[in-house]
Amino acid sequence: MARDQVTAFGTLPDGTQVMQVEIGRGALRASLLSHGARLRDLRLDGVSHPLVLGASSLAPYLGAMAYFGATVGRYANRIGGGRFTLDGHEVTLDRNEAGRTCLHGGHDGTATLPWDLVDHGADHATFALELPDGHMGFPGELAITTTYRCQDSCLEIVTEATPSAPCPLSFAHHSYFALSDEGNIDQCRLQIAAERYLPVTAEQIPTGEIASVADTPFDFRRPRSLGPQTIDHNFCLARGTGPAARLTAPSGLQLEVETDAPGLQVYTADHIAAPAGPDPDRAACGPRAAIALETQEWPDAPNHPTFPNPVVRPGQIHRNRTTYRFRNT
Repeated sequence: MARDQVTAFGTLPDGTQVMQVEIGRGALRASLLSHGARLRDLRLDGVSHPLVLGASSLAPYLGAMAYFGATVGRYANRIGGGRFTLDGHEVTLDRNEAGRTCLHGGHDGTATLPWDLVDHGADHATFALELPDGHMGFPGELAITTTYRCQDSCLEIVTEATPSAPCPLSFAHHSYFALSDEGNIDQCRLQIAAERYLPVTAEQIPTGEIASVADTPFDFRRPRSLGPQTIDHNFCLARGTGPAARLTAPSGLQLEVETDAPGLQVYTADHIAAPAGPDPDRAACGPRAAIALETQEWPDAPNHPTFPNPVVRPGQIHRNRTTYRFRNT
């Protein structure tokens, strides 16, 4: 298979064609889709199974797999009540989660939209998207690019966005990483460079407390097995201390996450559904088959003045650079 290959992958209901681009360098190869600027498939030499959950056709991405591998925004994670106050004015957003919260930018967030493939080469691809003022309730027009680059055993993802009006911005890469093909993450070991995390309400909205991980089930400062623990929380990353997270499978296959984002949402995928039919070319898919490691701004930050400020103003650039580095020991 050519490393620089663009093919049609499917057609959206409105007639828009979705393109797939294959990139790779050294031991790592990726398949990307223009729908959601998403990572569909990721392969590492010496590993027989895909490293992320994905589908071999477009239809699942228009339903239950809408966020799998996608670039989610314009505000990743949740904004409680689907509202916030900015410069003295209340902003009301699309409430796409049980009518209560705005999740991943609303029902028509960036994960659901067709992006333009504006540049690609043997080891990289760039997708671009423009959102109008008021899209899902957010103020200002927004120009966004997401660039994937394979660098030997590393996948680097850079998302940049420039607003025409003040707006809180947060983008996250939403792959579910499957370092084992056994369909369960419980025996994987996780380490996170975070002294604190955000407790949440029953609706998964931060309470406002920035809590110590010490003496809690969220203390991953030293590597330990995930076990059956359910996690869907933001970890407040320490800056300049090396990798933000390290995930190790029983086989020894390891993933390191490096980022300039202030937060890491860890989701153990307890609630994802298994596909309707078997797909022998994909990793096992079902509850706890994989784990999401989403680098982002802190959830609900527009409603918490003690959280890092996510508001980006005209003339500024929001940037999230994340590298996923694989080692097969």
